[in-house]
Amino acid sequence: MPECPCPDPLWPCAMTGAVACLSGFSGLEVVIHGSSGCYFYPASLLKRPVHATLIIEDEVIMGSENRLRSVVSEVASSGLPVAVVLSCVPAVLGEDIRGALDGMDVIVVDSPGFAGRMEEGYMRALAAVAPEVEEGEDGVTIDGLNPVDPFYKGNLYETQRLVALAGGRVAAALAAGPFEQVKRCGPVTLQTDPDLPSGIGRTAGSLLGLEATVATVSKAADHCGLDSTPVAKEAQAAEERIDHLCDKFLARHDPPSAAVFGGRAYADFAARALRRYLDAEIVSLAPRNGEGAAVSLEEMQDRIAATDPDLILGSSYEHAAAPHVPYVGLTFPQRGQARLHARPIVGVEGTLALMESVLNACGRT
Repeated sequence: MPECPCPDPLWPCAMTGAVACLSGFSGLEVVIHGSSGCYFYPASLLKRPVHATLIIEDEVIMGSENRLRSVVSEVASSGLPVAVVLSCVPAVLGEDIRGALDGMDVIVVDSPGFAGRMEEGYMRALAAVAPEVEEGEDGVTIDGLNPVDPFYKGNLYETQRLVALAGGRVAAALAAGPFEQVKRCGPVTLQTDPDLPSGIGRTAGSLLGLEATVATVSKAADHCGLDSTPVAKEAQAAEERIDHLCDKFLARHDPPSAAVFGGRAYADFAARALRRYLDAEIVSLAPRNGEGAAVSLEEMQDRIAATDPDLILGSSYEHAAAPHVPYVGLTFPQRGQARLHARPIVGVEGTLALMESVLNACGRT
């Protein structure tokens, strides 16, 4: 059996990525076809209602089709559509999953853990639900929303706010909002996380950073009749506020050295912001995905020990590795913290929130 990457604590596997994507939609039931371990990890990470078949050893040997059909039948009694995500064991055994679900209105997502990392599973789930641009739709599509992300809701709300500020409307969000909206996407897409591009419609660009936000909304305005002027004015005012406080900080402190951990798009954005506003030295830029990814706890700990940063941006793992170092949360998991506010990282409010957190962590001004 292929080695499953599910135990990797730094970045979820493809199965978890698929479940995360599907769980973002309202009006869709999600069933994980696998063991209790395959259920509890994404369920605890997502903290969203998902179901599972919880297959046991005997069913691994004798077959789990009956258990699957029974669980899906019970879940489908809600009257909502059902999506089934395959974990490693049923995928390796080659069970006739679609045959077991014959006659049932079910979306099957073949995304076992060994298929890759989170992004691969997220994309497989999106392909299975098959978003479409609705003819004549003049709204925009929000892209890259992932319920695993601690900025998930904040990014959704901030993007909706910016679109409304520009006089537009959101047609659909991937992956958020009513499930039926996936067939009514707008022709232009705004990216909240470029690591998760849906490929739906025409991409206007990323909303990570003030300059990028203005450019993206301006590009969307060319195709959707928006007015980007209010967004540009708000971004300029935000830039002036950040520059003012960062100049006060630099008048009293040396530029910090920073180690940045997280998804590639977020990590690159945070590193740019730290350089731009605080003249920071990025002593370690360690993305969790893509080329050059930090893929183990040991590697992450070694990077922190070797660079001795003044500031760490990352997850609870990095914070635990150097609890004495000022810390700002940038990626999951964020444990031991009460999180009630829908905090964004995209758009105008996202950049303000990031730099506010950094200045407070470093001792303010």
